[in-house]
Amino acid sequence: MDTLSLCLKKFAGFFRKTSETDNEPLANSSKIFFNMSYFLYLLKIERKRTERSKKPFLLMLLDISELKSYHGKDVVVDKIKEIFISCLRETDISGWYEANEIMGAIFTEINIIDKTSIENLFIKINDRINKSFDANISKKIKISIHTYPEIHNNAFIINEELFDTNLYPDFSKSSISKKAGSFIKTIMDFTGSLLTLIFLSPVFLLIAIAIKLTSKGPVFFKQERMGLNGKKFSFLKFRSMYENSDSKCHKEYIEKFIGQGQSDPNAPGVYKLCNDSRITPLGNFLRKTSLDELPQFINVLKGEMSLVGPRPPIPYECELYDIWHKYRLFSVKPGITGLWQVRGRSRTTFDEMVRLDLRYINHWSLWLDISLIFQTPFVILTGKGAY
Repeated sequence: MDTLSLCLKKFAGFFRKTSETDNEPLANSSKIFFNMSYFLYLLKIERKRTERSKKPFLLMLLDISELKSYHGKDVVVDKIKEIFISCLRETDISGWYEANEIMGAIFTEINIIDKTSIENLFIKINDRINKSFDANISKKIKISIHTYPEIHNNAFIINEELFDTNLYPDFSKSSISKKAGSFIKTIMDFTGSLLTLIFLSPVFLLIAIAIKLTSKGPVFFKQERMGLNGKKFSFLKFRSMYENSDSKCHKEYIEKFIGQGQSDPNAPGVYKLCNDSRITPLGNFLRKTSLDELPQFINVLKGEMSLVGPRPPIPYECELYDIWHKYRLFSVKPGITGLWQVRGRSRTTFDEMVRLDLRYINHWSLWLDISLIFQTPFVILTGKGAY
């Protein structure tokens, strides 16, 4: 037997074994209905493929959980599966998104996703289900459609957040150890921020007086930022700029900085705008020493930020993100310090900054947080990468 034949035999054996293990027969002779673990793995791979090809895909989910108590459920489920798969192309993928509760289909590499195409797909599946079952069964089957990259404000896709969590089940199904660690991290954030605000209250007072004496305007600078999973919050800093400063120059700068990842020869080499005329003399000192960041402990105390995590971006910055850049906002709260702040700060390109944030997210542990917290004072004192 040649190598190719042997590989094909093993490949077929894998699916036969998978099917028998999960009591999940092949839906028909030409298409495979995958078990939950393999379907979610393929969903993850399809996201990565889209990040490179820029060709979007659709994820359709059929929630049949309300049929649990229905007499003859197995027969109904097999019929639904048959209808579901009959609507797929050969290159599409079907399987259990949640075992015995939610069916999923991935419509791969779609050139254009618009309201009409989504509506037609929804109607096609819905009509076939309505024609095959009586109203009592049909109304218990919930259909939802999700696009990757996400599309918002659509009649069939109701999602106001930056992320549609249905597209990232591999992130949301975290281990028990990580959940326990996350709980400890929350306690550490609350305790750490509260103690810092108490002990540094004299410093807060001195900075507030200095700001008031040296320039007109409020003590605190408030700005809308993107937090956990793209949720917006009011970000606090000590004001380091003159009152009513225009943000246009910063928008242009950020556009160039992010453009560096797309080989823009005119892109700047640091994250912060240098020699910014909008900054006051006191503001320059506050920024160099990172004292302007102290009010963010209030954000941490409120639960909007963490002591350690990626830096929270401005909404207009997110509009320039490539698909993979968004992951730096997913599943973790933004932080006062982090891997980028300690190892990169304003000395890295934007893509390098994102990779550091992703490395932190993928390899997060309490020990990593503690290590970064203890390294931060040294970085601040040396002033490396500070502007």
